[in-house]
Amino acid sequence: MKVKRQIRKIKTLLFCVTLALPLCGFTQVDFNKTPDDDLGDVKDAFQEYFFEALKQKGIENYERAVDALQECLKIDSTKTVVYYELGKNYNQLKAYDSALKYLKIAANSQPDNEWILDELYDVYIKLDDVDSAIETVEQLIRYHPDYKEDLAGLYVRVERYTDALSLLDELDAKYGVNESRATMRNNIYTISGNDTERVSYLKEQIALNPSNEENYLKLIYRHSQSGDIESAFNTAKELLNKKPNSVLVHLALYKFYIERDEIEDAVSSMKIAIQSPEINADAKAKVLKDFVNFVSNNPEYEKDLIEITDSVDNNESPETLANLGQYYLKAGDKRKALQSFEEALQKTPNDFKLIKDILLLKLELQDFNAVVIGAEDALALFPAQPLLYLIKGVAHNNLK
Repeated sequence: MKVKRQIRKIKTLLFCVTLALPLCGFTQVDFNKTPDDDLGDVKDAFQEYFFEALKQKGIENYERAVDALQECLKIDSTKTVVYYELGKNYNQLKAYDSALKYLKIAANSQPDNEWILDELYDVYIKLDDVDSAIETVEQLIRYHPDYKEDLAGLYVRVERYTDALSLLDELDAKYGVNESRATMRNNIYTISGNDTERVSYLKEQIALNPSNEENYLKLIYRHSQSGDIESAFNTAKELLNKKPNSVLVHLALYKFYIERDEIEDAVSSMKIAIQSPEINADAKAKVLKDFVNFVSNNPEYEKDLIEITDSVDNNESPETLANLGQYYLKAGDKRKALQSFEEALQKTPNDFKLIKDILLLKLELQDFNAVVIGAEDALALFPAQPLLYLIKGVAHNNLK
């Protein structure tokens, strides 16, 4: 829209200059000839007021511009450009009803003028008159097809989803898919609940561009959301077949493998996901949490978890480290759990849950001096937490 605004300013200037040129009518004047009437004075007055209006608008003094244009109307009420300029200035003054009044007069005079239609569209949007905005843009797209995306958005607002999708299809076919249209399309499918068409569209996109990983991932997600796990799994395998080095696909694959009791493949996928630099820390934390839960039920794979945890470095998220701590806690290795919690706390020093878990663990490990010091530090951050006073008191009592 920012680019369109800039284009609109340029078009407006060109329009005003184009329409103003006939007002100038500079011809050779015979100063020895006596004027027959005062028509020349009237014309000069009109030009003076009109160009004064343009000057005032140029310095953003819109009220004075309106005053000058109203004087123009008193002299000659037939000039379309005056009504157009009045509409523009009232628009700038946020007097939208007045802007609409004058722009409609201009549009009635020149119904196919794209600049007038463009300004009308802007006012209708500000008035939230969607139906009139649609009618105006449907005229505008004859001159500027780039407004078709705007029109699709307006169709969505009045629930004309089929018309909106038709326009998006047309634009994608001509210009290729872009992010804004893809987002609008996805929103339409979500609002309308039309998952069948969304899945069909994604399949079409995959057929058109089999190397686009994103469409596969979206299709996997849509199948999963609709409960069609078999189709989701098959799509994931298809992606892995097309792109054997894909890492993101393993965020879905390991879950499918676990559900299908294909344990070796599940462990392999989890390892790839956790160890890959392509996957963000939050996603890794979720995978590791699932891995921890998996090993809790399948202790024979603990060595694989240990192998992965050994690869966790200082760049891992606090969530990942906290999940590791929880695993070690369940496994009965309190010292390793404490180490993981403390590493996580270094990254998020104001995390009360981590502070609490660390202090309670140190109590269990009977490191009472450390508990007293830690509780005092924590109370400086959380003076209203009664649990901290209790923990500190227990540690003090055990020091006596």
